[in-house]
Amino acid sequence: MNNHISLQQAIAMTTRYRENKTSILAPGVSMDILCISETFPKLAVTGLLAQEGAEFLRIYYGMDEQLDVHAIVVAADKDGKDMLTSAGLTGTADDPILEEASRCPPLCPAVPSPLNP
Repeated sequence: MNNHISLQQAIAMTTRYRENKTSILAPGVSMDILCISETFPKLAVTGLLAQEGAEFLRIYYGMDEQLDVHAIVVAADKDGKDMLTSAGLTGTADDPILEEASRCPPLCPAVPSPLNP
């Protein structure tokens, strides 16, 4: 399966998302709960995929206490099972689950991109 899309498809999708953010929220809900992007460090992502048995990268969406939406990233094995703990880890912040990303807004890339002009 080819998971790649063209830059033009990506631009169209991100533009559509930005243009429709307000219409998918209930009246009175702050548009800031839906971010434009989140940036994770390379080391964190490669660390997830370097786990023994990791075959996939899975992205869930959750909300923090302020109701802001965040990506929660985990690895999954060949059977599609989430890899939620590593050997010796027991539900701590050291487990292989990513969320603490740079969220845009407010921490948007300094250089504009065709995906977020």
